[in-house]
Amino acid sequence: MSEPLLKKVQALSPCGLHRVAYWEWGQADNPRVLVCVHGLSRQGRDFDVIARRLSDRFRVICPDVVGRGESEWLGDPRNYQLPQYVSDMVTLLARLGPAQVDWLGTSMGGLIGLALAAMPSSPIRRLILNDVGPTIEFVALQRIASYLGRAPQFENCQQGADYLRGISQGFGPHTDEQWLALSRAMFKPDGDRCRLHYDPRIGQGLAGLTPELAKAGEAQLWAAYDAVRCPTLLLRGGESDLLTRATAEQMTQRGPRAELHEFPGVGHAPTLVHEEQIRVVEQFLARG
Repeated sequence: MSEPLLKKVQALSPCGLHRVAYWEWGQADNPRVLVCVHGLSRQGRDFDVIARRLSDRFRVICPDVVGRGESEWLGDPRNYQLPQYVSDMVTLLARLGPAQVDWLGTSMGGLIGLALAAMPSSPIRRLILNDVGPTIEFVALQRIASYLGRAPQFENCQQGADYLRGISQGFGPHTDEQWLALSRAMFKPDGDRCRLHYDPRIGQGLAGLTPELAKAGEAQLWAAYDAVRCPTLLLRGGESDLLTRATAEQMTQRGPRAELHEFPGVGHAPTLVHEEQIRVVEQFLARG
């Protein structure tokens, strides 16, 4: 399949109903389902390269988390939190119908998968966490918060792609063609200009975050990680400022005892468009 199908499912928040969009690759009747969930300010088309590669073996589902991409925005920005995202994904999984799924989550998408995998009777069969763990470095959260709430406009996609490249150095080296492909779905028309695809209010939770609050959340995430029982692969950018090597090593020693693979020359987070990155994911899923 050269292009995915765009579908939507209706989900519930404390302030009403909203539509969650998802991109579907492969055959809809394939019982082998891989769910790929993006990072905080990204969207489901981030996974085009790896989804296209795996769509002959999996039904690959790439949602736009609420407030991003083709999904609707929430009426109350206070609901842009992990519990809402998990609830939406449970609704999506109910729509999809498989008894089990494999989960690939980048950053925020990994935390959503971690929360689901920790639940009793979880449908997650194999879990891939891309550059995220229970301990998230506060300095990295401050870096992300510094640009997340902005709502810049651009004359065209190329200008926007150049802006994104400037704030995404951690993604590692990419050709101009690769970067433009990663950037196209990041913009929406806005009159004769374009803007970023997401609700700028998604960053409000980070704006009020303190080191003390971050520590409290960390304890909850470690408890969830220790409850995970499925085989887990942990991907880490060798220069990541969000997931330290010490945290990654700790994750190999407790909970599901994740298998760790690092990519040198990459920070937060590997984009999974390079052959060597895709191959690691492919081999882990094949063992299942």
